Parts: sequence; structure tokens; C-alpha cells
Amino acid sequence: MRIFIFKSEGSPDLGAFSGDLAGLKLPARFKPWRVVGAVAPDKDPPYKLSRGAIEAAINEHGFQLFRLSKKD
Repeated sequence: MRIFIFKSEGSPDLGAFSGDLAGLKLPARFKPWRVVGAVAPDKDPPYKLSRGAIEAAINEHGFQLFRLSKKD
């Protein structure tokens, strides 16, 4: 599965993974969403997150949310 990476414009520390480039299943309350990258099927996702857990969440819910650490 190709995984697309999104960033919320409404909540800048919030990111999401989705299985579709349009991000149609991403939560509306955090819109707008901007695609910032993609993970090829044979590559590991960023931030040392589990590909298996991300794919399971996408299959069940259509997306996986994650929080970015705030940099000082």
C-alpha cells in the first residue's frame, strides 16, 4: 500500500496518513489538509512509526492521525 502523508492547516502539530491522495476520509474538523509526502509500499514510514499499525488503521478507519513534537 502507498501511504500518503498529510498535515493539518487547522492544527499545525497534527499529521495524518491516508491510503488515498485526496485524503477523502480525513477528519473534517481539522481541515484543510495538505499532502506533504508519500511512503512507497516497500519503505518505512517516517517518525519510526509502525507500517503495520498505520495500514491497520487506514483499513479500519480510512486514516491514522499523529502529533508532531513541538520544536523549541
